[in-house]
Amino acid sequence: MAVDPTQSATDTGEPTVLAGRYRLDAQVGSGGMSTVWRAFDEVLERTVAIKSMLRSVAGDSQQLERFRREARAVAQLNHPHIVQVIDVGEDRKAPFIVFEYVAGETLKARIRRLSRLEVTEALAYAIEIARALEAAHDKGIVHRDVKPQNVLIDEDGRAKVTDFGIARTLEEDGLTADGRVLGTTDYVSPEQALGKRVGPQSDLYSLGIVLYEMLVGDVPFKGENQVAVAMRHVREEIPDVRLLRPGVSVALAQLLDRLTAKDPAKRPASAAAAIADLEDVLAIESSRSGVAPGEATEVLKSLPKKTRNRIPLRSRFGKPSAGLIALFALLGVIAIVVVTALTINNAERGTGVKRGVTAPVKNEKEVSIGQTGAEAYDPFGTGDVTDEHAEEAPNIVDGNPETTWSTEGYRAQTLAPKPGVGIIVDAKPGVKAASIEIQSETTGWSGAIFAAPNGSVPSKVPGNGWVKAATVTNAGRTVKIPLDGTASKAYRYFLVWITALPPEQESVALREVVLYRLEAS
Repeated sequence: MAVDPTQSATDTGEPTVLAGRYRLDAQVGSGGMSTVWRAFDEVLERTVAIKSMLRSVAGDSQQLERFRREARAVAQLNHPHIVQVIDVGEDRKAPFIVFEYVAGETLKARIRRLSRLEVTEALAYAIEIARALEAAHDKGIVHRDVKPQNVLIDEDGRAKVTDFGIARTLEEDGLTADGRVLGTTDYVSPEQALGKRVGPQSDLYSLGIVLYEMLVGDVPFKGENQVAVAMRHVREEIPDVRLLRPGVSVALAQLLDRLTAKDPAKRPASAAAAIADLEDVLAIESSRSGVAPGEATEVLKSLPKKTRNRIPLRSRFGKPSAGLIALFALLGVIAIVVVTALTINNAERGTGVKRGVTAPVKNEKEVSIGQTGAEAYDPFGTGDVTDEHAEEAPNIVDGNPETTWSTEGYRAQTLAPKPGVGIIVDAKPGVKAASIEIQSETTGWSGAIFAAPNGSVPSKVPGNGWVKAATVTNAGRTVKIPLDGTASKAYRYFLVWITALPPEQESVALREVVLYRLEAS
């Protein structure tokens, strides 16, 4: 179906035409019980794919029933990300299934060709696979063999799930009942490896392993044989993806952990829940990277409006045309001229620090902050915008300028009725801070820096224990701001408090927040 033809039909002794209609042109795949052909439908004059059961196994009643069950199961499914069944039939007592022909490559071949996929592209394919699984699960069908070999990437870049060869309905017992292990062990869920009853969460586990492979370029577990690999799925946690793919968000790493949890109850409750989680993480990663290659752009367009609004416009619509690039270049030249003129006339305005430049200060030393030393702060939040992407907070103290924390998206381009939102750096147990450096992905926002002593985080700002230490006006890419009064007394919490979004912007994204103290003379 997506593999280069290797063998003509006549070379195998198989009939060149099935059921007097389907001319077999080339063998493109094979398995233990069937062969897959690229064929031509002489009635409707179109290329199709045919899975033909080997006559050597057609006499086995169990295998025959399994093959027929696949045809019945997939025939129920009509979804853009599932390879469509067109027809079923028999020829010389050997049954066959006719599918739409998908020209392209398997997801496995794509991973091998590229070594690993772009983060947003991997998430886009995971969403499309999950959408296919949701459609199957809604019909009571568990795929049971989710793997990149069973995902085809068509010529338009879309993912299509195929090979429901060991799928079974949730109501049906029999051929794949408890105690029998089926599936590919590189992607097998722990319960499936143990021969226990499987359900939709088993497919979600396998999807998690597929997503891991797309990000890393290899499966998480290797072993001397399939049993050894299966037992590693039962006993071991998958390796930390952030160690093997530095720069992915904490949110993505946490989602992988949930998808591949050993206990099915700890995985997303359904494919729909998994899709929502994947869409949220895709929005995060697209906002951070600013790039949405290939199929990621199309998936971004299909996200729910609330999720899509969190993504910068440059990421939502893919690569601009040559005309737009030329226009942006011209506007950029104009902007440089204007900004240069304004800078000459207004050099002392704003924070007093030139954008993109850290002002050197003698006798200052960076304060070490732990990896958990940051938290989002939104004491006035209500409704759907209350957490301000709390899972991204560690990104501002991880020392990696490629990772970011961002506020929620505010479509009205104002924080009102909130007076502000922010993020806290925890310098436990306290530090006499002389200045703070803020590296921003989003420029032009305004706000203030507050400090609070050891103890619990004050519930509201301003006042209630917060001490104002600085004002931020029209923030640039990098600003280093002297702090008023905090160098003579130790404070534990330092709050970057955002009160105004940049003009025509829906959110603010920060890369790093660094505290500095005076060295002892």
